[in-house]
Amino acid sequence: MTSIRTLTRRAALVAVAGVALTALTACGGDGNASGGSSGSGHRGHASSSAGAATEPATGKHNAQDVSFAQGMIPHHRQALEMARLADGRASSGAVEDLAARIEKAQDPEIKTMTGWLKAWGEDVPEPGAGMDHSAAGHSGMPGMMSDEDMAELEKSSGKAFDAKFLALMVEHHEGAVEMATVEKSKGRYGPAKAMADDIVTAQNAEISEMNKLLGKGRSGGAAG
Repeated sequence: MTSIRTLTRRAALVAVAGVALTALTACGGDGNASGGSSGSGHRGHASSSAGAATEPATGKHNAQDVSFAQGMIPHHRQALEMARLADGRASSGAVEDLAARIEKAQDPEIKTMTGWLKAWGEDVPEPGAGMDHSAAGHSGMPGMMSDEDMAELEKSSGKAFDAKFLALMVEHHEGAVEMATVEKSKGRYGPAKAMADDIVTAQNAEISEMNKLLGKGRSGGAAG
């Protein structure tokens, strides 16, 4: 049975999507809508992650580091699944650009965290593991989309896709920031804490970017 939390969230997403359609209509399909500064978050993020990928998983780590990697891998995988849906569905160049940056940053991070878990002798989440998040609070990973959310996103196209993608990805990013914040405060392994710091910085920047595309905090539509 769908929980009250899930129904409330869906109602909020519908309301956000309605507002976003107006803002995105003003933006149109201009690929430059994201502006020169929009890529600042994940470009630095990807560079830092690439460096981390070359570091051996040596040094002290604790249970929180393991939990962080085992939780963030499926979380990132779902973000990639969402981002790849933008190809052929999004109408806004800004949304397509954002999706490409998310994929560019998070795919290498999955590989890096997988390497850590293998070096530590810990289980690596199988592809698809933990992806059915129909129940609220499943696996303790905030921001994960339900199968129904993903199906609705896949069926959408054009400006309706843009609005739903942005609304869902804001929630997804907020969940990743929450998980990364816990790692920063409770983790022990240096590279994992550094990645968590990168995630907080980059994804908070993208949340602000997406909220602008959704028209939040604006008195009028975006300049095309």
